[in-house]
Amino acid sequence: MITIKQLAEVCGVSRGTVDRVLNNRGNVKPEKRELILRKMKELNYQRDPVGKALAAKRKHPVLAVLIAASEIPFFEPMIHTMQKESRKYSRFGLKIIWKLLKGYDIEQQAQALDELRPQVNAIIISPINDSRIVRRLNACIDDGIFVVTLNNDIEQAKRHYYVGSDYTNGGETAAALLQMIGPKQLRVGIALGSRKILGHQQRLAGFQHILRDDPNCRILDIAETRDDDFAAYDAILRMMQAHPDLNSLFLLSSGGAYGAGRALQALERNDMTIIAFDTTPPIIELMRRRIIRAALYQHPRQQGQRAMLLAYDYLINGIEPEHEQYIIKNEIRILQNL
Repeated sequence: MITIKQLAEVCGVSRGTVDRVLNNRGNVKPEKRELILRKMKELNYQRDPVGKALAAKRKHPVLAVLIAASEIPFFEPMIHTMQKESRKYSRFGLKIIWKLLKGYDIEQQAQALDELRPQVNAIIISPINDSRIVRRLNACIDDGIFVVTLNNDIEQAKRHYYVGSDYTNGGETAAALLQMIGPKQLRVGIALGSRKILGHQQRLAGFQHILRDDPNCRILDIAETRDDDFAAYDAILRMMQAHPDLNSLFLLSSGGAYGAGRALQALERNDMTIIAFDTTPPIIELMRRRIIRAALYQHPRQQGQRAMLLAYDYLINGIEPEHEQYIIKNEIRILQNL
C-alpha cells in the first residue's frame, strides 16, 4: 500500500501539503489539490485514520498554549479559533494545556514556563520580550520541546517558528496612511501597550521611520498604557493637556482604545485623526462613532489556526514546517469594509 510519503513524492509536494488535502484544512493551491486527489485515485491510496490516531496516542503528545495579556479583546477570536481546532485534533491524541495569563507580568510567564517544561512536547507562546523568558524558552528547546511564537516574536530565543504579522511594516503602513488622510501639518501622539513586547517596539520604529524625514510632521508624545482602558484614559488626558496642538493619534495596540476614545470625548476633541490597530469590538464602536478613521487588521483567527496546524503537523505527523516565519499580512479597514 502506498504511503503518504510516497504519494507526496509522486506529486512533487511536501507531506504537509498532502496531509492538508487529506484533512481538508485548506492552504493548498487548487491545481495541487486536484493533482493530489487524482493521484490518490490512480494509485488507490487508502487512509488509515484509526491507525494514525492510535499511533499518535501512543506518543502521548502534549501541547501548551501560553498567552500573555489574554484578556485583551484582540486575543478573543484567536483563542476561540485555537480551542475549536484543539477539539478537532484531540481525536488524534493531542492533549492541550491552556495557560491564559493576564497582563504583561514577566515573572508570571516565567513561572508558567517552569511548570510546563517537564510536561509538554510543544509550546505555542505569545512571549514577553525579556531575558528571563529567553532563558526559559532556550532551555525548553534544548530539551527537545517544539516552540512556536504566536502574534509576537522574541529576541535571542532559538524558537523554531513565528506566526504573526510584520510589525515594522505595520507601523510603516500606519504612518503612510496617516500622511494620506491626516492634516498637512501633523502633530502626532502615540499610545502603545508595552515596551516589553517586541512587536510594539517594532511597530513604533516603523512608524517613526516613515515620519522621521517628513518636515510637516512632529511626534509630540508617546505614552505606555499597558493595554488598559483606565491607564489609556489618564495617559491621553495628560497628553492632550500637555500638547493642545495635537491633531492626530496613533493607537499602536488595541488594548486601551476604548479608554483613549473616552478621554477624547471628555475633552470634546472631535477634530482628531486617529488610526488604530485591530478591529476589536471597542475599536469598531469608535469607528462607527467616527472617532477612529481607520484600523489595521492582523487576522487573529488565521494566526491561531496556523500556529495550531504547525504544532499538530509536527507532533502528530512528524512534519517540519516549510518556513521559519508565517507572516499574516496587515489589512487596512475603514468603516465601509468592516
